[in-house]
Amino acid sequence: MSNATNTVIITGASSGIGLGLAEAFLKAGYNVVGTGRSTERLQAAAARLNAGERFLGVAGDVGKPESARQVFAQAIAKFGKVDVLVNNAGIFTAKPFVQFTPDEVEEQISTNLKGVLYPSQEAAKHMSERKRGKIINITASLALQPHGGVPALLAVALKGGINQATRALALELAPHGVTVNAVAPGVVDTPMHAAETHAALGSLHPLGRIANIAEISDAVLYLAKADFVSGTVLPVDGGFSAGR
Repeated sequence: MSNATNTVIITGASSGIGLGLAEAFLKAGYNVVGTGRSTERLQAAAARLNAGERFLGVAGDVGKPESARQVFAQAIAKFGKVDVLVNNAGIFTAKPFVQFTPDEVEEQISTNLKGVLYPSQEAAKHMSERKRGKIINITASLALQPHGGVPALLAVALKGGINQATRALALELAPHGVTVNAVAPGVVDTPMHAAETHAALGSLHPLGRIANIAEISDAVLYLAKADFVSGTVLPVDGGFSAGR
């Protein structure tokens, strides 16, 4: 297959925001490489996307360095290059800090921190050699503006760290022609949130509703095209991070 078409890697692409991002990038003309832990869920996603050879699913845990290396190797073998990395895979748990178990702490560190760092290392090496590329992290508005009614310290700590890492890596990679940005969503309408919770969750946002996945995809696609934007954390949160 020709490598003239842009290629994006999206972590956590088998459901929710990740699946919506895969659909949006396909519609925008990209080849899409999606990761997920479950081969079966990736196969279901591929069937739903119906993109044929333009979608490649790679199963693995992006919190492990070998999985990050494997997804880049397969993406480059099939499509010739990687133009955009979207670090979307993440875990969000809202409960009092003292209730988190050691296993939950390790799981969130693996997915929310290592699952960004290892793919970004692979992207930085590949994109720096090509002198072009874009890394986009999906973080969380709550990491910009914690809320007393939503206890989620682990997400705030880890996503907040990624916000700062976004800025630091943007500076490091700027001489190599690579931009690094983040999108910080508020609550998004995904299968994670039952319909009966939408009104209450929407009330957390000044605009009075939760986001739809397309609104997150639009922001990510903008950053995928923006050549003079780097080191930015873009809230897409209905005003949540502005304060209250």
